[in-house]
Amino acid sequence: MKTDEPNNLTTIFPNIVSVALAGLKQRLRQDYERAYPDLREIVHLVLDEEESKAWELSSFPHLLLLDLVEAHIANLNLRPAETKQDDVFAPHRFDQLENYEPALVLRGS
Repeated sequence: MKTDEPNNLTTIFPNIVSVALAGLKQRLRQDYERAYPDLREIVHLVLDEEESKAWELSSFPHLLLLDLVEAHIANLNLRPAETKQDDVFAPHRFDQLENYEPALVLRGS
């Protein structure tokens, strides 16, 4: 059964990206306000400016925002805040794997 309400990726995807970006921006705001409580207004300005820049650069601004904010903060001679996003990805320590074997072995016929 079809409905009049559009329910496809072209309408859902922008909403997913917007929600992801808003969540990331909120977490960054909390992290930087905790790190620099006296610079609350500057933190808000940096986040807004870099969000705008991220939208100009990509359809996936949530993938760029953290790096853009950290670069802007560095330009202000401040250190990046300890963010909760640091532990999102496991570190790649392939050099510490003792028994590394490729998952796929190609052999000549």
